[in-house]
Amino acid sequence: MSGARLRQDFQLLRAAVEEAAVLARRYYARGAEVWEKSPGNPVTEADLAVDELLKKRLLGGRPDYGWLSEESPDDGSRLERKYVWIGDPIDGTRAFVRHHPEFAIAAGLVCDGEPVAGVVANPATEEIFAAAGGRLRVNGKLQQPPPQAKLSSARILGSRSAIERACGVMEGCEFFTVHSIAYRMALVAAGRYDAAIAMSPTSDWDIAGAHALVRAGGGCVTGSDGVELTYKRPTTRHHGVIAAKPTLHGQIIGRLTVGVASTG
Repeated sequence: MSGARLRQDFQLLRAAVEEAAVLARRYYARGAEVWEKSPGNPVTEADLAVDELLKKRLLGGRPDYGWLSEESPDDGSRLERKYVWIGDPIDGTRAFVRHHPEFAIAAGLVCDGEPVAGVVANPATEEIFAAAGGRLRVNGKLQQPPPQAKLSSARILGSRSAIERACGVMEGCEFFTVHSIAYRMALVAAGRYDAAIAMSPTSDWDIAGAHALVRAGGGCVTGSDGVELTYKRPTTRHHGVIAAKPTLHGQIIGRLTVGVASTG
């Protein structure tokens, strides 16, 4: 992918997500109609409105690209496209409904299954995390890669009980809860936390855009099984996610391996 094309696509992506954040903020302020797609799986009119806006802006600018989102039917045509937009109009819908500022709009561009650009916006906190070409910016300010962290003192975004069931007791670590996995990964990319871990399954739209952020911040992203993630597969599901700087990521994977061996 040429540098000029990537810059143009990134500008399109960032503008679309910024516009979507304004729209989502209006719904967040006044409230939105809520129903269930399936038992325990809520969706709101804001999800659908943001999804429609992102699809219109992104495919309107690049009609030859593929499209995948949580709120759009997946007809499989994306698998035939070199470039694919992947988005989650509201990641953390439960937080959105409860008026907790822990949800995000996440969108990314993948090229042959590899994330090359991503934007994650938290409309409630008015944060925009954006990355392309190995550069990460938060609200327009270029970010320096955060330093390596040690497992013995890591600040981890994720469920302590779920992580320690898989890894054993993580002495010295601090655990924090944020509902949106995309927002968690963005916070790790920006160096505010050391790792984001989800042991439960994740989907392409949850993590593709944020994956680009973590890479730009010098970090690694794999499934909770340690397998590299790619986004050009018939299935959109992954075995959780681990996002962290390389050294810490390796230590976490090592603990997972030991945990699996000890319970096998």
